[in-house]
Amino acid sequence: MDTASRIAANHAIWQRWTALHVPSDFYDVEGFIADPDSSPYDSIVSGLVGDDLSGQRALHLQCHFGMDTLRLVRLGAEATGLDFSSAAVEAARDLSARSGIPATFIEGNVLEPPAELPENAFDLVFTSWGVISWLPDLEPWARTIASRLAPGGVFKIAEMHPTLWIFDDEAEDPELRIKYSYFGRDALEWEERGSYAAPIDEVVGTSHSWQHTFEEIIGSLVRAGLVIEEVREFPLIAWQYTPGMVEREDGLFGLPDDMPELPLTFTLTARKPVG
Repeated sequence: MDTASRIAANHAIWQRWTALHVPSDFYDVEGFIADPDSSPYDSIVSGLVGDDLSGQRALHLQCHFGMDTLRLVRLGAEATGLDFSSAAVEAARDLSARSGIPATFIEGNVLEPPAELPENAFDLVFTSWGVISWLPDLEPWARTIASRLAPGGVFKIAEMHPTLWIFDDEAEDPELRIKYSYFGRDALEWEERGSYAAPIDEVVGTSHSWQHTFEEIIGSLVRAGLVIEEVREFPLIAWQYTPGMVEREDGLFGLPDDMPELPLTFTLTARKPVG
């Protein structure tokens, strides 16, 4: 299967997943609508984004159905969300209307952004949690970020640490077992029964993902012209990646006490130079 076919299969998965995710307990859309401030960002993303985005024009890449985009608005930003799933964009617009939180949502591929997504227009480009593994090549991703940032604007990402990708996330015992090459470039694929947010005993399709090293992540951003300002690593992650992980604080998981700590998450901030 070629890369274009894998991306098309992923698109079909996310179309189906949107219908599962919006009513799921995992996302608790109704709770968000009732009180948007009752479910803030986790502490890692909060520390990255900050608590005051007043006056900033923010772009949220791979925004799914927009809940995190609307959280940017609650922090004071004028926010735009981009996602390649038409079902997700429709659901995001509906969530914006139902919650009374205004935002713009655009359908489009982050690797080939549509013309309606303006260049040099955003003070902040943001993305988080489980996004880059869906991309076969980070070079066009980085170019999209750099081209949409205004001079002096910043890119911020919170993401699963590349080191964690080498381990088997389906192992039933608490031990971490190496399964994948850190430098693997071949696409990985899984038969999906429901989704991470709504597991069901029904196959909804096959998903495809790609490994990316830290060198590739940082290098793609540097080659796109951005200046790396900060990289941080954390022994916590925003979901239970393996069955042996334990909840360390609200919404964040880590390894059991009898295991050495490993970097599970990283955050990165990069700036587009002025001029």
